[in-house]
Amino acid sequence: MSKFILVIDDSLTVRKIIEVTLQREGHRVIGFPDGIEDLRAFTSGQIKSLPDLILLDIELPKASGYEIARYLKTRPDWAKVVIVMISRHNGVIDRLRARLAGAQAYLTKPITTDLLLETINRHLNSTAIG
Repeated sequence: MSKFILVIDDSLTVRKIIEVTLQREGHRVIGFPDGIEDLRAFTSGQIKSLPDLILLDIELPKASGYEIARYLKTRPDWAKVVIVMISRHNGVIDRLRARLAGAQAYLTKPITTDLLLETINRHLNSTAIG
């Protein structure tokens, strides 16, 4: 079943690899280089529907992934959107901060295609049931 997924990562290469991978699986994917640009697209009405899942890099220009996640989780309409943080850092503190910011999962770069798809499918299927 096709889902709407946002990819927010300042690396064009990472964004494109993830976008192509997810599009091949039949998902609708939109990428942004930072969270502020993403929020602008929604508040301006450029994008009409909320995503089912967001892949959110932690180290972003303008506002960190933690800040974007915390902001989104304060918005009632965004509260049920699944957030998967992605980062090159793999520390316990990084994972804890992501969880406290509202992320349901955490992936460490480089991410294998199999792990990416497994994580996305697990979280999208659990939200469909719940």
